[in-house]
Amino acid sequence: MPDAVARGGPVIGINRDGIRTGSMPARTVALTFDGGPDPVWTPRILDLLHRNNARATFFVYGAQAARHPELVRRIRAEGHEIGSHTYTGAVLGESSAPRFRAELEMTQSALAGATGRRTHLVRLPRTTSPDTLCGREWQAARRAAGYGYVLVAADKGSRSPARGIVRQLSQTESAYQEARRLLKNRGVERFTTVSDGLELVPDAPSSLVTRWLGQGLIRITGLGQVLSTAMIWILGVAGGLGVLRLLLLALFARAHVRRLERFRTGAPWMGETSGPVTVLVPAYNEEAGIGATLRSLLDSRLRELQVVVIDDGSTDRTADIAANMGDARVEVVRQANAGKAAALNTGMAQARYDIVVMVDADTVFEPDAIERIVQPLAHPAVGAVSGNTKVGNRRGLLARWQHLEYVFGFNLDRRMFEVLECMPTVPGAIGAFRRDAVLGVGGVSEDTLAEDTDLTMALWRSGWRVLYEESAVAWTEVPTTVRQLWRQRYRWCYGTLQAMWKHRGALVGRGPAGRFGRRGLTYLALFQVALPLLAPVIDVYALYGVLFRDPWESAAVWFAFLGVQIVCSGYALRLDGEPVRALWSMPFQIVVYRQLMYLVVIQSLVALLLGSRLRWQRMQRSGTAAEQIGGPVPYRGVPMR
Repeated sequence: MPDAVARGGPVIGINRDGIRTGSMPARTVALTFDGGPDPVWTPRILDLLHRNNARATFFVYGAQAARHPELVRRIRAEGHEIGSHTYTGAVLGESSAPRFRAELEMTQSALAGATGRRTHLVRLPRTTSPDTLCGREWQAARRAAGYGYVLVAADKGSRSPARGIVRQLSQTESAYQEARRLLKNRGVERFTTVSDGLELVPDAPSSLVTRWLGQGLIRITGLGQVLSTAMIWILGVAGGLGVLRLLLLALFARAHVRRLERFRTGAPWMGETSGPVTVLVPAYNEEAGIGATLRSLLDSRLRELQVVVIDDGSTDRTADIAANMGDARVEVVRQANAGKAAALNTGMAQARYDIVVMVDADTVFEPDAIERIVQPLAHPAVGAVSGNTKVGNRRGLLARWQHLEYVFGFNLDRRMFEVLECMPTVPGAIGAFRRDAVLGVGGVSEDTLAEDTDLTMALWRSGWRVLYEESAVAWTEVPTTVRQLWRQRYRWCYGTLQAMWKHRGALVGRGPAGRFGRRGLTYLALFQVALPLLAPVIDVYALYGVLFRDPWESAAVWFAFLGVQIVCSGYALRLDGEPVRALWSMPFQIVVYRQLMYLVVIQSLVALLLGSRLRWQRMQRSGTAAEQIGGPVPYRGVPMR
């Protein structure tokens, strides 16, 4: 920094003729206010200046000027001067060339849109007295001068107002009080603007194009404020729903465990069921896994079984593999392709026993799974029981993410649903039903793509209860590509939305139907529809915070939320007897996998509102569901009240 600047006045002009500095004349004070315009402090300062018949210079942020153009107009209308303090308060000495130019030009646009004028004064952020313009800040000052600006610093606080000063103030309570004291100083004859005190050229009219751009900037900023306010509200709602869901899951999962610990099989009010059982296996082109599925069923500890394989028009060897199992308990029924619901109804017509277990043909079962899942049906009020579906093929990141989702999302949800008596879905992978209950609601409906959810809701509305048997473990094969996963979840979500709309009457029902409607449907609407629609706002706002606000604060909030989810997921894994090492992939699941699920919900809702119809689409199987089969799962009976 040249000595002429360090020893000169606070107003600095740099041009081809060299460097010139200026100071206020004796007994003249140029009050300068940095920042704003602020809707709280700027009006108070203007009122103070008006009462004392004083003029001042306001160095405003362009972003604030675009947010509050009415204050900018008032500043000018009351005879004050406006200078640039950059658009966002960026440190220009540390800014790239494009950022440097944008900070200055966007501020000029905002001022032009508000007043139709452009300023020639600039005060660099972090600048106080001229001797602070050193290093990069001095280079930034020279670059700003190259754009035609006069740089305004400030006199040191020790300089007497009687000698003439440029006083730098902020828009705060302390600055307001200091301005009041200065305005009462009898040693000062005149409070004026920087340009007037030094007889500089005042601001100039802006070009028509700049005014148009500025007006557009102000409108966009206004719209952005509305969207930002809406985003904050949405963020609050989404964050609240997310935390509420985590609390509910943890609370009711613990309540479910306590019920299981208190009530066990053998209580006088609950007998045991030992068979016989009909197992329905609808299959379409399942040759890769049908053999393993049937072998696991035939190895069941419950021996009295009727296993009905309904081949729904397969074009591969599915039916032949089933027919050649060499066990009289396996029956194969062939039909033209009509969909899973129709296949299940065909199987119901073939069922000889009162208890029917419906399973998927890509799923394998623990030896005691069938025996355990039918036990709660000993109670006459129970119409269906959900089993514990786990991911069998866990190789690859996508499969690991689904494993976490099955344990933390699906199975933890089912524990809560049982306690609240509002289980919305008995999964197609493994579910036990009373034959009479299913026939009593008209069989398996073909009205929706989620036939399992539709059937479960219909049972609730008919007065039946639905429970969850955690010890009835089935291992299913999950999609291993994003395309397969998208198609599967799109169908699930679309079908669930269809079922929710179909059974909306349960909201005003009585007994089990009413409890399901007011608890189950409300939960689904809040946490399976509303939350996925709102949740992306959390990630968008976190990204916004990292880029434009305090990145550490945003990161702290995000990691705190992640920590809560990891703790809850760890608890869910522990309840399910799963190792917690899978938690390492959870941060990546939140960043990638959940965004995919949010998009699925959005697409499904849009498709439903537009009246689009989807067809049932099967997944390409590889027969890897049995990879995780291990030892038996400890049995704990399900209590009934």
